[in-house]
Amino acid sequence: MSDALSPLLVVAMVVVVVIRRFKGEPLRARDLFTPPVVLIGIGAYTLVKDVHPAGADLAWVLAGTVAGVLLGAVRGLTPRLYVRDGHIWQRYTGWTLLAWAVSAGINAGIGALATAAGTPDQVRPMALSIGVSLLGEAAALGLRARTLGAPFAPGGDDSLLDRLAGRR
Repeated sequence: MSDALSPLLVVAMVVVVVIRRFKGEPLRARDLFTPPVVLIGIGAYTLVKDVHPAGADLAWVLAGTVAGVLLGAVRGLTPRLYVRDGHIWQRYTGWTLLAWAVSAGINAGIGALATAAGTPDQVRPMALSIGVSLLGEAAALGLRARTLGAPFAPGGDDSLLDRLAGRR
């Protein structure tokens, strides 16, 4: 994938996910976990193929990953979850938008610290940063959804997750 196309693809994917979630949508496990897995895959591939981080650079990758998962988990506490048509729905709120903004600011701060420490920008792929953040959000949403006692919305691989949660 070209260096110019990759960030555009990541931004487009995130914009689509955020818009759909602000409108409110059925909570499908596939939709919850696919975007972060794809983005993490793209970011990890970029690191392995092009960058090969080691030492201090690897420490910055780890710090960014941990921060991203934690910030995403906090953001995962902000959407409204509700049961509609017999399954779980989600809708982003103003708090979610604020959490996205704070998360972006903190990640920018971590990036600035990493740059000041001499770590090249390529060691912090945008796809990896956003992917781990979405994974943290998905984990928090998934745990919250389990407390509602309703299944994920039908579609895709959700039946396996519902069986694991004891809802089918």
